[in-house]
Amino acid sequence: MQPTHSIKGFLATAVRPLASLGGGGESRLRQFWSFARLAARFPELDPSVVVLGHPELHGTRRIAFGRDLYLYRDLYLETRGEGHIAIGDGVVLSRGVHLVAFESIEIGAGCMIGEYASLRDANHRFGPGLAPRHAGHETLPIRVGCNVWIGRGVTVLPGVSIGDGAVIGANAVVTRDVAPGTVVAGVPARPLHAEGKS
Repeated sequence: MQPTHSIKGFLATAVRPLASLGGGGESRLRQFWSFARLAARFPELDPSVVVLGHPELHGTRRIAFGRDLYLYRDLYLETRGEGHIAIGDGVVLSRGVHLVAFESIEIGAGCMIGEYASLRDANHRFGPGLAPRHAGHETLPIRVGCNVWIGRGVTVLPGVSIGDGAVIGANAVVTRDVAPGTVVAGVPARPLHAEGKS
């Protein structure tokens, strides 16, 4: 049996010509490898999906991926129990996005979700004498319409529905529904009014 370092050296030599294919060959090879790893878990993954780094996957992995996605590095995707995540066509999930579904998270086509945004459809139960870790969860589905822009660092809480074309400002905490076409920001997120309007 050959030592491990010899096998690694052989594989590195064998793969090196692929790394020089086209411009940015090494990153293309990484993208191919990341796509292949994700497709091994999700055989229906469309070839149009760009995967810049293999997402961190937890739980039941009940996730439906659309076409023409752009998935950045360091994504965290978790489903528990009957929970599922549905990601529509043309969605961009930026670096560090967290999606955690105990019930349902649906993201419509054409959405962009900024770095380190967090969408979680469950909260720990809490109260006197309850240890949150073992108290179970309260869940409500999250729905994000089409062509929504969710800024960097946004938190979307359980039960929220965000209408088509809405914009969520960076670092907002979305605690209630957002109407279509509305721009919201702040903690908690509230509609921004155009200058001169009330």
